[in-house]
Amino acid sequence: MLRFPCAFVAAFCSAASVAAAQSAPRASGARENPLLERSSLPFQAPPFDKIRDSDYQPAIERGMREQLAQMDSIADQRAAPTFDNTIVAMERTGALFTRSAKIFFGLTTANTDDTLQKIQEIEAPKLAAHSDAIYLNAKLFTRVKSLYDRRGTLGLDSVQQYLVRRYYLNFVRAGAQLSESDKTTLRALNREESTLASKFQNRLLAATKEGALVIDDHAQLAGLSDADIAAAAEAAKGRGLTGKWVLPLQNTTQQPAQASLSDRAVRQRLFEASTRRAERGDSADTRATIARLAQLRARRAKLLGYPTYAAYALDDQMAKTPEQAVKLLSDLVPPATDKARAEAAAMQALVDKQHGGFTLAPWDWQYHAEQVRKAEYDLDESQLEPYFELDDVLQNGVFFAANKLYGITFKERKDIPVWQPDVRVFEVFDADGSPLALWYCDYFKRDNKSGGAWEDTWVDQSGLLGTHAVVYNVANFTKSAPGQPQLLTFDDVTTMFHEFGHALHAMFSNVRYPTLAGTNVPRDFVEFPSQFNEHWALDSTVFAHYARHYQTGAPMPAALVEKIKKARTFNQGFLTTEYLAASLLDLAWHTLPASAPLQTVDAFETDALKRFHVDVPLVPPRYRSTYFAHIWSGGYSAGYYAYLWSEVIDDDAYAWFTEHGGLTRENGQRFRDMLLSRGGTEDAAAMYRAFRGRDPSIEPLLEQRGLKVAPATP
Repeated sequence: MLRFPCAFVAAFCSAASVAAAQSAPRASGARENPLLERSSLPFQAPPFDKIRDSDYQPAIERGMREQLAQMDSIADQRAAPTFDNTIVAMERTGALFTRSAKIFFGLTTANTDDTLQKIQEIEAPKLAAHSDAIYLNAKLFTRVKSLYDRRGTLGLDSVQQYLVRRYYLNFVRAGAQLSESDKTTLRALNREESTLASKFQNRLLAATKEGALVIDDHAQLAGLSDADIAAAAEAAKGRGLTGKWVLPLQNTTQQPAQASLSDRAVRQRLFEASTRRAERGDSADTRATIARLAQLRARRAKLLGYPTYAAYALDDQMAKTPEQAVKLLSDLVPPATDKARAEAAAMQALVDKQHGGFTLAPWDWQYHAEQVRKAEYDLDESQLEPYFELDDVLQNGVFFAANKLYGITFKERKDIPVWQPDVRVFEVFDADGSPLALWYCDYFKRDNKSGGAWEDTWVDQSGLLGTHAVVYNVANFTKSAPGQPQLLTFDDVTTMFHEFGHALHAMFSNVRYPTLAGTNVPRDFVEFPSQFNEHWALDSTVFAHYARHYQTGAPMPAALVEKIKKARTFNQGFLTTEYLAASLLDLAWHTLPASAPLQTVDAFETDALKRFHVDVPLVPPRYRSTYFAHIWSGGYSAGYYAYLWSEVIDDDAYAWFTEHGGLTRENGQRFRDMLLSRGGTEDAAAMYRAFRGRDPSIEPLLEQRGLKVAPATP
């Protein structure tokens, strides 16, 4: 996942200068706020060892004031608008704001605390007002529109013309053409929405922490490995519950422990803790918040000339319309749900054969799916984990594949400050030995960390500003107890490759203008590089290099590897259906018209799943509405479909690699030059078409998922 912690920060801060900000006058002997100056660390990495919580609010607010003054200066100049004095000038604004906001929002998701959460809720409406002050500045828009109208006669190259178009669309989509009365209305909507999105994030974090399942009786942990039980004891100890065990909640509906817990009642308790985490009627209940968010977004879309928020959100994406996204998803519903029902029937048959005496329920799926996998494929997840030690996967898998494809190398830096002791930092060198980027990884779950996994940047690459990318990946792997090896599931391994694909997209950016650099691409294209990178996790050369037993160093036996490959499409009916249900639920919320009343969340969700024919009781959505962070605070509003849209492209691209020799430097360089390095400098579909020689085909995706439907393309 690519994290969009603040819509304005994501949309505009990427276009900000990293030149040093002037220091504020301060009393003699007073401590200097380290955010006020450009970092002197390599690549301008944040000085986490010096930054305090109390530094963020003054730095962000001063940064906003400075950027508004810079924008006003651009708007008020007497000289006729030119590309340099308007567009490039705006690209250079906001040094302090960018620096402080990026660090602040990075930590509110990865390592928050009560102080940061309070600041977040205080600053949310101010950030919305700051964005409006820029995008609703009539004089500034007049200059941008003048350039847009004359873009073909200004002697601009294709990238510069594309940037002018991007600025014009950003202003229009932000309301620059509205009447003054409508601008006032829009400001109020934006202010309330930003406030509620921050509240949702903080409430969900609290709900997820409080929803963790506490176990008093060791016998109830039957089925878990010794390492998992030790980790649960360590989690309990961290909460002051010595002598008990805690199973923290992951962000998804289904929980990993359900695949192993043999006590059906405990599985049910864990499932219910997960699905009801944010609807307990307490201060962490999110239902009223999301109902109002959906209403606000619909009203904002109508004000901007769109029938629904989804129509607004997708207008500048590859899908273009909600109808296109719904069609891609809906075409897969029949084969996915049919396969899920067949999978359920196989599990029910196993339950009956074992004289279980019960009808399969949602909390049984993971456990009995694992039993079926053992029976049909002779494959047990516990057989695999000893071959997936985290550092081996990282060094000999993720880094190894990147070296083979792109020639880059890595050196761990112990001298770069981090925000939490478990975080690691690596300097990345290009094939010619020149410095390319810094990359951080923060892999372990904490109660003060948002759920899921994501990538973001502390510093963006820019030729104009002379900066290299400073990138970080965050995940939520269960940390082993002290003295135990850090073993992973194959899903965890895939997550590492996925998020590093996002990191490569940011690191390989070779773009002059910040607005178009790195991962500043359509949301339904941004998951393409990350999902493409997942394929190398099971590539025979890469897999053999990292999948070694943590004790003996022996490679995974060929027979076991073959079992993994044969089981690749196992449980895909379930996995595809739970994803489709979440994606269609997202679109249901965001295709509400502005005239719709506040929705009753539970009833709306039930009706939406029925309407799209994904109301499969045994397969609940991957995220239910109340804990669907992607769409309420993560930047994927009306955009969760993007993973499938991008998957069509990534599977098609991987098919090209297999047709041209697979894991080679030549192939990797072509992929880097034609796609990863280009950022958002041209239309994403045209960029991919130039690489592939045609539009993507859905056939490789169907093969990967083991589904059969009529061919279609996005």
